[in-house]
Parts: sequence; structure tokens; C-alpha cells
Amino acid sequence: MLIRMLRALPILGWVMLASCSADTEELGTPYAFNPPEHFPTPVYGLGEKSPSAYGFKLGKKLFYDRQLSSDGSVSCGSCHAQVHAFADHNTKLSMGVEGRLGIRNAPPVFNMAWHPAFMWDGGINHLEMVPVAPFTHPLEMNLTMAQVLQKVNQDSSYGFLAQQAFGTPQLQDHHLLKSLAQFMTLIVSSGSKYDMYLTTGKGLNALELKGLSLFRQHCSHCHSEPLLSDFSYRNNGLDSLSEDPGRAVITLDPADHGKFKVPSLRNAELTYPYMHDGRFMTLEQAIGHYRFPQATPNLDPSLSAGIPLSDQDIEALVAFIKSTTDETLISDTRWME
Repeated sequence: MLIRMLRALPILGWVMLASCSADTEELGTPYAFNPPEHFPTPVYGLGEKSPSAYGFKLGKKLFYDRQLSSDGSVSCGSCHAQVHAFADHNTKLSMGVEGRLGIRNAPPVFNMAWHPAFMWDGGINHLEMVPVAPFTHPLEMNLTMAQVLQKVNQDSSYGFLAQQAFGTPQLQDHHLLKSLAQFMTLIVSSGSKYDMYLTTGKGLNALELKGLSLFRQHCSHCHSEPLLSDFSYRNNGLDSLSEDPGRAVITLDPADHGKFKVPSLRNAELTYPYMHDGRFMTLEQAIGHYRFPQATPNLDPSLSAGIPLSDQDIEALVAFIKSTTDETLISDTRWME
């Protein structure tokens, strides 16, 4: 019996070594945050917050955990699906617990490290605070942060990741929010045909190049390159009087009524429907709106006379916007549930 055990030791040792090597390889390489060279400096100050493998994996587990809602029916990933560039599933308004509808269209979650503020009204100004809103909103996940922590710390499957990421099996709120921020930080979209064009001068066909020219002429003052948003707040004439006060909810300034954050147009092919209330289902409809925006006292000055666009111009603009679709974003297994 002893001889058999001794003979087995080299095999067992090899298996254990192979397992450890696999774990090390899996956890070591794909979790560095490497901002694309053609992107500006990120707003989110990484420093010691740089993503770790275990912090990322913990954030991913939290992102897709439906038990972190009052009835166990929705997770962050329910309204931010990878196949839709981490936006919602073809619905105007997102559905929370007990089938409750939200009040705005869920914005996509990518390139978050470059956003100076979040939500349609800019009510959150730090990436690590973003999850607090959906966790605690009664129309979304409908919990207190204390309840979220209780659920997580009662689930033994979180213990190992928490220990590896933060040196404790019991998470506190700052651990939870930091790990979710680490997960979101790594959701970077920079692998489209448009990115190839920006870095090599190649990759766009004639129609897409025409669309890019029109975009730079009519759209880029709000949808600044290369992120395709300047992250400002503007009234784009959707209504003569917006039912949703938008930015004014935060600033309490009547001049901000009906202003909403300028969304990035990257991956817009995948993030329909469009606008804060999801009223347009197609890119053609969304672009066509700018021909004749509604008159309103704080309409963005650049839209005072509308944008003269022919049907052919809209076709070209749609082609350009589709060139920003990043297939790697929706196929990368690191972010899959």
C-alpha cells in the first residue's frame, strides 16, 4: 500500500501543479486595464484601484447575481446585456422587481472609465457609486445597501473571492462597490472598424466615409470623437415641454429642464431603442428627428434651425454609426454571464 502511494505522488503532484498553473494563467493575463492609445486619459482615477483578477471576478459575480434584488428576479446584467453592448433588451423602459417599469431607458455600460458623471441626468459623479442607484431604487432592485451586503455575506460562494480580493471573507460596502467598478472598468470598447480607421487610416468604405464626413460636420460638436460624446447635458428638442425634467432634477435650475446627457454613439447599432425614453426604435428615426426638432426655450443652439439631411445623408450616417459596432465587445468571454 505504501509503495502504491509513493508511486502515485508524482502523478498527484503533477496534477496539482498543472491546476495551480492553469489558475495562475487564467487569473494573470486578461485583467490589466490598458486604455487604447487613441483614447483620452480616463477620468476614473485608477491608481491603487487598478483591477485585480479576483476583484474583477467578484465584480462579475455581483453584476449577474439576481438574488441581489428584493424578489430575486433581476440583476445588473438583466438591464445591461452583453449582446446589446451592455444596454437593455429592445425595450423602451427597463423592468425591475415584480415587473415594475423604470422611468428611463437603461444606458449602455462600456468605456465607463471615461465618463465624468453617470445616468441620463448626471446624478452620480463617481464610478464606484453607480451601483447604489439600481440596488436601492424601488423600481429596479429595491434593496437597501445593508440588505445587499447581508445577502452577499450569507452566501458562502462569495467568501473565497472576497478573501483573495480584499483579505476578508466578509465584504463591506466599499469592497462591493470597488469590485463592481473593477468589472465595469475593463468593459472597454475600442475594436470597431471606426477604431481601425482612427489608428490606421483604413477600414471604412465609401458610404461610411461619407457618413463620417457628415458626422463631423453636423454631429461631432456634441458627440465628440473618439468616444463619440462630450458628456454634456443638452435639450435636443424631443418635446416642446419635456415631461421628464432631466438634468434639472439634479441642479434644480429651470434652464436645465429637459436636458439629458449626450450618449456615446459607439455601438448604437446594438443599443436601440434611442433617447432617454426609448421613443425611437431605429437609427433612421433617431437621426431623422434632428431635421425638425421641437422648439423649446432651452433647445440646444446648434439645433435652432434643425439639421438639413437628405435621405441619402441619413443612410450614410447610419452606415458610419454601424462602423462603430465592436464585435469583440459582445463576444469577449471575460464578461459573459
